[in-house]
Amino acid sequence: MNGGPSGFNNAPVTKAFVIATALFTVFFGIRGGSSKLGLSYQDIFEKFRIWKLIISAFAFSSTTELFSGLYLLYFFRVFERQIGSNKYSVFILFSGFVSLILETILLSLTKDPTANLLTSGPYALVFASFVPFFLDIPVTKRFGVLGVHFSDKSFIYLAGVQLLLSSWKRSIFTGICGIIAGSLYRLNIFGIRKAKFPEFMASLFSRFSLPSLSSQSQPPRRTSPNLGRQAVRAYRAPVPSTTEPSEEAIATLVSMGFDQNAARQALVHARNDINAATNILLEAHSH
Repeated sequence: MNGGPSGFNNAPVTKAFVIATALFTVFFGIRGGSSKLGLSYQDIFEKFRIWKLIISAFAFSSTTELFSGLYLLYFFRVFERQIGSNKYSVFILFSGFVSLILETILLSLTKDPTANLLTSGPYALVFASFVPFFLDIPVTKRFGVLGVHFSDKSFIYLAGVQLLLSSWKRSIFTGICGIIAGSLYRLNIFGIRKAKFPEFMASLFSRFSLPSLSSQSQPPRRTSPNLGRQAVRAYRAPVPSTTEPSEEAIATLVSMGFDQNAARQALVHARNDINAATNILLEAHSH
């Protein structure tokens, strides 16, 4: 299991988010203000510091959190490749907005104007992404170390646990809010999973180095039967596996809108790695 081809190919929104997070974290870390970015009751209900609400969604409060967070954000770029940059942007805004509402409710219950109860950083997006990661990304490898069983998803979970416990209660609260936000998105409340930015907004955003927000970058709803052969040429895949792809893996790709035969051929040339097969199909469509 992997996040597909290295780099931010077909993931411009993730790239912009990662860069913004790194810059904000480094900037406030140099100025010695990262420890003051956590949200408190006073920030929302007394002084209403809008700047802090915005910054707290990007800047981590420590270097350890930054490394773990960027690693997870980089891996989860696979979801932008699967649903397209337009819908992924909606996912980011929805998870951030819902998490902020939940955090506001939590702060209103504490009514402590002195404590920074909630840590800062894009916990909403990171932990909302764990919901589709748990439900949609299959395990492709299993192995044991000293009698303990692991899968290729274990390292992502370990990074998530490290980030969740990085600031103890302050980070646990924000992480749980993110998981709830991701679950609500998964449940498709108000039809949010079908929501997209209007075309004129996508065109506007495309001028700011986010060209994939346009509808052209969305995963195809139907592909031609010849896409499998085009995918192989575009991706330059390794020697095909002799193992027949599982029906479950094929069904997963078909549910994303790809042709069944194309999905089967992509899985063969990706050696049954469903993430790599997804990116083979997306790259073939982009050619």
